[in-house]
Amino acid sequence: MFLQQLLLTARSFSTTAVANFPKLKSHSGAKKRWRAIANGKFKRAHAGHAHLNVTKRPGRKNHLGETAYSSNTQSSVLKKLLPYGN
Repeated sequence: MFLQQLLLTARSFSTTAVANFPKLKSHSGAKKRWRAIANGKFKRAHAGHAHLNVTKRPGRKNHLGETAYSSNTQSSVLKKLLPYGN
């Protein structure tokens, strides 16, 4: 009886505190590297484009400057790592 009364008084103050589950944490490393796009996939930048460019041929530098998109397998993993998109 006392427990039911306690729950009823707790619910009268706030209904969201009782019903909500804990927030999901985003993976910090994925958050810094990936951005969600509208079609459900993710995009990222290529590594190795910023420095030590003397020995890299121009075609390679152009390719490293392009945006990389996630595959279907990566997207399913990234959706778990980034539950809120970014």
